[in-house]
Amino acid sequence: MTALQSLRATNFWSLRPVTRMDLAVGAFEDISSAQVPGVPESLRAALPGLYEHRCSIGERGGFLSRLRRGTYAPHIIEHVALELQTMAGHDVGYGRTRGGDVPGEYTVIVEHMHTGVGLRAAALALEIVQRAFGRTLDPVEHAVAELRALADTPDVPAVYQHVLCGITGGGPRQETRSEMVRLGLPASALIVDVAPSYVLQAGLPYSRSEIAVILDAEPADVPPRYQDPERARRLVGVLCDAVWRNGIAVIPAKEWEVQDYAREQGCRVAVFATDDDVTSRDTKVARAVALVSSGRILLEGFDATEDGGTLRADTPATAQVAAALALYSLRELRSEGAPANVSIP
Repeated sequence: MTALQSLRATNFWSLRPVTRMDLAVGAFEDISSAQVPGVPESLRAALPGLYEHRCSIGERGGFLSRLRRGTYAPHIIEHVALELQTMAGHDVGYGRTRGGDVPGEYTVIVEHMHTGVGLRAAALALEIVQRAFGRTLDPVEHAVAELRALADTPDVPAVYQHVLCGITGGGPRQETRSEMVRLGLPASALIVDVAPSYVLQAGLPYSRSEIAVILDAEPADVPPRYQDPERARRLVGVLCDAVWRNGIAVIPAKEWEVQDYAREQGCRVAVFATDDDVTSRDTKVARAVALVSSGRILLEGFDATEDGGTLRADTPATAQVAAALALYSLRELRSEGAPANVSIP
């Protein structure tokens, strides 16, 4: 085990709280459960509820079938961690196992209902699978009793904080927040600049936001595999998961996959560009559009057109245009009767 942590809020892996364990598997990289006699049988005897795990096969007994045919230690640890929690009385079922940041490393994700139980179940699952492969697996009642005792202790409080706006991406996040304040939002407004690396490692630091601003899908502060376009879009899209239904996500033009994801999460989309190259696909379903023409920011939508002022040389253009569109969108939310915790200029 190289890392073990709890993600309490909306995160890259799930909308629900999860436990993340990173593993360096060493020799287990090339040893499947089918290559070590007795592994499937000992695990089923110790954890009979594994029969209910459908896994990718999609039917009861699916995971046990994978065990007999041959699957690998990280995947087995995922299922054992979930089953230990089930045996302790927690109804959990979501898990994922993915390749790590370098060859020979894996990330195991398991849902939890109690932070302490999730963390301990993951660690116990690692030990149980190691013993199964070593042909020394004993009954697991002591582990389940420990988890039940942990379940009776106070849990870490859930994340309930509501904020006005979350900002992410590899672009000028701080400058965008500063620009929103310059345009009239009070400096005390909860505008959260959240780095993609933080989202990846800890999930969002808040529960809900009125709007989200995604400056780009090019996170530079995460391991290379999360810079892959598909994963990068999913990572920055986590902010959309926390936007109030019918809230607004401010997203760059031509980031169509991110726009589609935002709409799937119930967000309305506002699209911005730092030039006048906004395509018909962008504008077709966008609630509002911001672009730059002849050196000026133009805001269109909500049945009105507004001049956002001259583009300045002292601040990145992305920050200026995204901030102007964010305030334009917030005014629309206020006009619809959204809670007025912060006055919008």
